[in-house]
Amino acid sequence: MVRLFVRINVADYETWRKVYDQFYGERGAMGVTGAAAFQSVDDPNDVTVWHDFETAEVARAFVSSDALRNVMQRAGVQGAPQIWFVTESWRPAPTFASSL
Repeated sequence: MVRLFVRINVADYETWRKVYDQFYGERGAMGVTGAAAFQSVDDPNDVTVWHDFETAEVARAFVSSDALRNVMQRAGVQGAPQIWFVTESWRPAPTFASSL
């Protein structure tokens, strides 16, 4: 599994979220297997999303697609997004959190 992180600034979170939600089906057809969105605690228009993919190739194709570029423009994304790809290297045991 490959996780794609994208950090963006948007003109208006509510507008962005509406367009992002409308893109749900298309994201799935493009290989997204999981996703979540986060807002900065200091600026609600500073948004980070992650999307999971089976392979890096599918994730890179998603990022370079015209469909994603178009939806980001419609959603009010401002400036260039910060994009990075990761694979999981460690996950704590389920008892880790309970021992804190």
